[in-house]
Order: sequence, then structure tokens, then C-alpha cells
Amino acid sequence: MTQIIKGGNLPLSGEPMRVAVVRRAGGAGAPEVDAAALLVDAGGKVRGRGDLVFYNQPEHAGSGVRLTGHAQGEGGVVADWLEIDPGRVEPAVDRIVVAASCDGGAFGEVEGLYLRAVSATTGEQLAQYVVEDATTETAILLGEFYRRNDGWKFRAVGQGYASGLPGLAADFGFSVEDGPGADEEVAERPGAAEEVADAQGGAAEEVSGAAAFPAVSAPAPTVVEIPVPVPPTVPAPVPVPAPTPAPVLVPAVAKAGGPVSASVASLGAAPGRCNALPREFGPEFPYVEYMGRGKEDVEPELSLPRGFLVVDVMKKGAGEVDVVTLTIRRRRWRPVLRSRIANLRGVGVFHHDGTTPIRIRVDTQGQWMIRLRPVSTLLSFDGPLEGFGPDVLAYTGEKIDVKYRFQGDEDKSGASAVSVHRRGGHQEPAFNEWGRGRGTGSLPRGPRLLVVEAAGGWSLEPRPAGSGGFWTRRR
Repeated sequence: MTQIIKGGNLPLSGEPMRVAVVRRAGGAGAPEVDAAALLVDAGGKVRGRGDLVFYNQPEHAGSGVRLTGHAQGEGGVVADWLEIDPGRVEPAVDRIVVAASCDGGAFGEVEGLYLRAVSATTGEQLAQYVVEDATTETAILLGEFYRRNDGWKFRAVGQGYASGLPGLAADFGFSVEDGPGADEEVAERPGAAEEVADAQGGAAEEVSGAAAFPAVSAPAPTVVEIPVPVPPTVPAPVPVPAPTPAPVLVPAVAKAGGPVSASVASLGAAPGRCNALPREFGPEFPYVEYMGRGKEDVEPELSLPRGFLVVDVMKKGAGEVDVVTLTIRRRRWRPVLRSRIANLRGVGVFHHDGTTPIRIRVDTQGQWMIRLRPVSTLLSFDGPLEGFGPDVLAYTGEKIDVKYRFQGDEDKSGASAVSVHRRGGHQEPAFNEWGRGRGTGSLPRGPRLLVVEAAGGWSLEPRPAGSGGFWTRRR
């Protein structure tokens, strides 16, 4: 029997395995789950940082243990996969502990959590352990593969930790001192000798009367390729005269918590100065609005000096919207905003050279409205922020780290990214993600513009530079 209960164990053949930490995908705001492995010696401790395999260190240098990626299967089942080849494990490694950690919640909120080991060659199931008693834990020691005589066995453990992956790792003698000169030595793990004696004592009985669990199909250990939708066909341009601007609606920078229903009636009153960007970063001018339908070109009669201009975009209905500036010959020039979000209210930006006439092309299927306004009206990024869809933020502080989180679209897919723009129109990527995910990156000293391109919900949280350290997710 390969399905065992907590505390049970099974013999293994020693063949190469694929081990999955499986669960059901949660909805928006559900905890993010990550798999990890610790390679432990006979004294019950890791030997250094290299003995931890996790999201920032996906492969062990000498023992054939590595994370191979995230996969999605049918019925909302998702898994993180590890490869373990017992034949390549260093003699000094006595146990391989497989764990899971979650961010943004506890394992009591994670549905259908279990560990499954299969043969790397045949796909045959070797072991399965279903977690049924998780509550407030943010890390769980799911099971361990350990040496017994001349072979290997698996034990289902199910021990929870409220201190996350750092706390679990510390229980195995793993300590990290972030910063220059931090050594990789680890301390003795309390109680390790007793556990090792238990593991190396008399042969443990195999579980034969374990409660039967229904077979659960785990996804194949490959990263799923998500097809990119083909942009909708745009109908021929239909000229629509621009109406007189009517300033009455919530400013686009104030969006948070989800999409706003678009009515294409007005973009509302432009906000006043909201940040400390220097005047030369972008010119001041009275905002202007334009309404249309389908694919149209807009030519604001604005004579402005060099600098950034903000473009608020509201689009009614489904389908893609693509907003770009045009050259004198009406060719595509600088991208402003592109999104497939239905009933979009988004924010884009472009850099004006101060000489070329401003021309903007809006390409979509239904009704739309755009507004041009100064960068001085952008919301300042000086604390945690949440939003939905494309947006632009102003930053004028010192160098910091930023924690990013993206929810993806309704299918948890779609591209999301943040780029950093400095004076003169120069830009560099800061972070990107496909679908739902999170991570960290550094933000240089301001002034800067942060351009968020998101398929759904997002959040940005500033942190002191260098505060992330070893445990901070890196992409």
C-alpha cells in the first residue's frame, strides 16, 4: 500500500523519484504555497546553506535534489515538483526532508494538500501522504526519505510550524546571518540525537492498515504552457467627434480593490499635485479628454516642452485596448497602455520629446475615453499600495526594496510587470511575472516613475534596502 497515514512509513527501491507537493488552487487572496527540501546528516542537522533546496536555491550542488517547477492539472490541482535520485545522494546525507511553506495565510486555508512520490522512469506511485489536520501552520514538514540499512524508506511526518520556512529550517540547525561576512555554519538541532536514534533503531513496521484515501491524480511534472489569446480583430475606424470634456469621476489613481465598472461618461476631475517629482520631469498643462469608438487617432492641440505625460484610459466592454503614440508619418512609436481587462480603467504614460506633434492612437472594439494629465498628479509610492490593471506611480525617495504580488487575470494567467522610468524617457525592467506570483526587487533612488502592467490585481510594498536577505524570494 502506497497511501499512508501520519507517522507511517514505507520501504523504497532507491530508484530516481519525482516528489510533488500537491494542493487545490485557491481563489484571489489565497495563500501561496512553495515546496522545499532539507538535506540532513546523521547528527540531525544541515551542514550549511547549500543543504536547503527552495525557491531561491532550486538545486543541491552534490546530491541530485532539485526543484523542477510548478505545474497545473485538471480540476484546479496544482503542484510543485522535486526530483530526488537516492543513488546520487552524498554519503554524509542521512535524510531528505520535504516541506512546504505558505505566504499570505496558513495551511488551514489550503485545500487538498498532500505529498506524492512517483517513479521518475515509470510514473508508478511510490508513496502518498494526505495532510488532514492543518490549521494555523505556515510551514509543514510533510515527510522524509531516510536511509535504512542499505536502502531507503519514506516516513509521513506532518509536523507544523507557525514560524514559516525559516522556523522549520532553524529546527534542523539552519541559521542565516544576512549581510556581508555572514558565515554558513549552523547550530546543533535540539533533540536531534533522539530522533536519529529512533530513525536508525529497529526496523519500523510498515503501515498495512492505513486508512484508504481516494486516488488523486497529480499533474505531470512539467510546466504547463499557457496559450496567449489572439488579439481581437479591430473594425475599420469610425470617426466620432470629441465631446466637450466633463470633469466628474473618481480619479484613476484612486483605484484599489478590484476593477471599476466603466460607463464611458467622464473620467472625472483631474487631481492636483500628488507627488514631489521635479518640475522638469513633466510639464504642467490643463487636462484634456477625448471620447471615441473603435480605432481612432487623437491629436491634442498641445504645445508642450519635453517630459512625461500621463494618459488615463477607460474602455467599455471586453476585448483588447492598445494605446500608442504616432510618428509624424502616423506610424506606431511609443507604447502607452495595452490591456485585455474588460471595462478597463487604467493609467499609462509616454515621454514627449518636446518637438514632435502629439498624436495618440486608440485601438479597441467598443467605446473608450482617454485623458491627458501631468505627471505631478500621479499617486506617490511611499507606502503599501494595491491596485487593479495598468497604473503609473511616482517615486522620489531613497533606494529601497519592493515586494511585488500579482493575482493574474480571472484564470490566474496573463503577463504582469513593473518597469522603472527615469528622466529623459530611459527605462529598465524591475520585475515580471506570468500569472499569479510574487517576488522582490530593488528600486533605485528617485525620482522615478513606476509603470505597472498587470492583467489583474496587484500590490507593491516598500521595504528598507537590503532588508530581504536570504529568505526573500528572488526571480
